[in-house]
Amino acid sequence: MTAQTSRHLVDPELAPMLELFPTTELDEASLAEARARRFELPIDPDADKAVSVEQRKIKGPDGEIDVFCLRPVAAAGPLACILHVHGGGYVMGSAETMAPLRKPLVQALGCSLVSVEYRLAPETRAPGAVEDCYAALAWLKAEPGAAGIDPARIGVMGESAGGGLAAALALLARDRGEHLLTFQHLIYPMLDDRTSVDADPDPFAGEFIWPHVNNLFGWGALLGTAPGAEDVSHYASPARAQSLAGLPPTFISTGALDLFVHEDIDYARRLIREGVPTELHVYPGAFHAFDFVPGADVATRARRDSLDALARALR
Repeated sequence: MTAQTSRHLVDPELAPMLELFPTTELDEASLAEARARRFELPIDPDADKAVSVEQRKIKGPDGEIDVFCLRPVAAAGPLACILHVHGGGYVMGSAETMAPLRKPLVQALGCSLVSVEYRLAPETRAPGAVEDCYAALAWLKAEPGAAGIDPARIGVMGESAGGGLAAALALLARDRGEHLLTFQHLIYPMLDDRTSVDADPDPFAGEFIWPHVNNLFGWGALLGTAPGAEDVSHYASPARAQSLAGLPPTFISTGALDLFVHEDIDYARRLIREGVPTELHVYPGAFHAFDFVPGADVATRARRDSLDALARALR
């Protein structure tokens, strides 16, 4: 029997990305090489000049952690702030690498953005990463002058695993009741470990960029056990939360061919049912990380929808 493929469903303008970034399988043996791999993504020269980046060390739950503070050079006074959490399947990526790519966002919104260098799995298991993110939120609330931000206007944003950590942080902040967030902005978030062991997976979702085998590895690395167990905390896998009531206004976007599409739609449905103002976008023909493709109409629309939602949330 011929294996099912979703290649015919891919938006033609996104197809070149599949040649530049072929899907590779992650495991313990290949993780170091995957972490060392660097992809050169273009940085807007105007935004590069208009936005400064300052690296700071703050107190984390188990020692110091780095945060990267972005701010328009010409801005004055305290600014609304995006606490940013980078992606990478919980096992890869870095705030240092991703921070410069967020300069156009900061320039366009006239806000501050603080990206946290959380500890990666498997070296650090859950809840280490979300506690690092909480430490960054606590620092912003306690020392807003250090980052030049308005402590009453802080929301969280993340992509992929960063979106999962952003959602987990929103749950943790809600439950602790110390440092509340004004919004959560989740881009194709990685929310549910049970997707890895779904007995009836979508035959068209998850073929490209981040496939099932990588999802299984990423969740196993974070949890320290096989995904799908009964006792997984919702601070690791946000979809496990019994209630989503009381969470801040939420934006979720994902691609129709993304492995996470159903868990993202279901999270949005539950948020709406529990009275949380929620905006959901599902883009046809789009796979994981599609919004990085320059020039593709669907990617441009996704970036515009995200920017517009952030502008409203920051107001």
